[in-house]
Amino acid sequence: MSRLVVISNRVAPIREGKVAAGGLAVGVYDALRQNGGIWFGWNGEVGQNPETACESAGNITYVTLGLSKPDYNEYYRGFSNATLWPIFHYRIDLARYSRAEYLGYRRVNAMLAEKLKPLLRPDDILWVHDYHLIPFAAACRQLGIGNRIGFFLHIPFPTTEVLTTVPPHRDLFQTLCDYDLIGFQTESDRMAFQDYVCRELDGLIGTDGSLTACGRNFRAGVYPIGVMPDEIRRLADSYRGRRPMIGRTAEGKLRKTLISVDRLDYSKGLVERFLAYEQLLEHYPEHRRNVELIQIAPTSRTDVKTYQAIRKQLETVAGHVNGRLADLDWMPLHYLNKSLERRTLMGLFRTANVGLVTPLRDGMNLVAKEYVAAQNPADPGVLVLSRFAGAAHELGAALIVNPYDCLGMAEAMDRALRMPLEERKERYEDMMRALRAADLDAWRDNFLRDLRTFGRHRVVTASCATV
Repeated sequence: MSRLVVISNRVAPIREGKVAAGGLAVGVYDALRQNGGIWFGWNGEVGQNPETACESAGNITYVTLGLSKPDYNEYYRGFSNATLWPIFHYRIDLARYSRAEYLGYRRVNAMLAEKLKPLLRPDDILWVHDYHLIPFAAACRQLGIGNRIGFFLHIPFPTTEVLTTVPPHRDLFQTLCDYDLIGFQTESDRMAFQDYVCRELDGLIGTDGSLTACGRNFRAGVYPIGVMPDEIRRLADSYRGRRPMIGRTAEGKLRKTLISVDRLDYSKGLVERFLAYEQLLEHYPEHRRNVELIQIAPTSRTDVKTYQAIRKQLETVAGHVNGRLADLDWMPLHYLNKSLERRTLMGLFRTANVGLVTPLRDGMNLVAKEYVAAQNPADPGVLVLSRFAGAAHELGAALIVNPYDCLGMAEAMDRALRMPLEERKERYEDMMRALRAADLDAWRDNFLRDLRTFGRHRVVTASCATV
């Protein structure tokens, strides 16, 4: 069988032959372990003389390289995270564009393709991940690489009207046509992409569902990323009996808990969530002293100004809620800027009565799926889920909310805290059926099957002009 070559912005760290936990890392690692192959990408280091390192573990070869400071600033910190990330999450107001950063983004993608080319065999299959590497296939084609190349977007794909706010949108997004298969989290993402191809690239939809644009014939499909429910349940079971950080009421009863876990990011709706929780305690005073919210939000991209701003804003709001409502023996909101070990997280999910997953926009959000999978089937908690998370397309038995409606979220929290056992079990069982039908193995296997099936990259007669 042909080798699999995975290209991602970051390569998961190796610890005693194991990769870090997480959806992308676990799914990719298992695929590589089955077929053998290469995992290629940035090692996270920035320096004056970046080097390429090669390390093997079993039948997997990890090839990582560093970035120079200009490459980091333009490719990663600049165009990827100051332009594409906010635009793809519908935050046009936070996006900025620099032509120099866009050129740096294209330059780094071309450099990565050049570094990878000598490592490839003719029958290798390439699987490229996420928005950092949109033009990677085009850079490969320019080098004469004719292998099958697939691309999976982990974040949302915005509507045409939003996408066209990126000044070089046509020059950039026509490069997606150089992939054989493009995967999205949801049908709405795929439809938004198809609309863009037809309206902006004069593309055509074939009778077989394939797309033709820019001289290329390619496919787009929906492959919702999943979790490994049985593994999560085992982790949660191993934490049984522990109730970390949970206080007791004056009557000695354990307080009910709500939990949220998010990377510290403006797309996650943390400010709105804190304000909704405050409204819960205001409009439903019977919950005061009887509930606690645990918010775990590890920091990221600390050198980007918008992330510095959201952290300050959250600290202010958290301080406001606790300063206004807390008592000597009760803190309503626990706000932690740190990562926790995965087993501890699954244990917290198991013990929490309510899981709050309320992003303003998210490609999938695996926390929603992990929370459900971690529950005790005999006494499950309730998931409160944003309609703007990709997971809402599959987990319709959650309490679906609009994260821009703080009072509506407060009402959903109240309903979740009061929900009777039979309803909680019915909703849990419905969501578990969805998790098992589209688990992590299904995501990986379905994408790679379709990439292998569709055939080699095919050239047709149409063409796109480069802006």
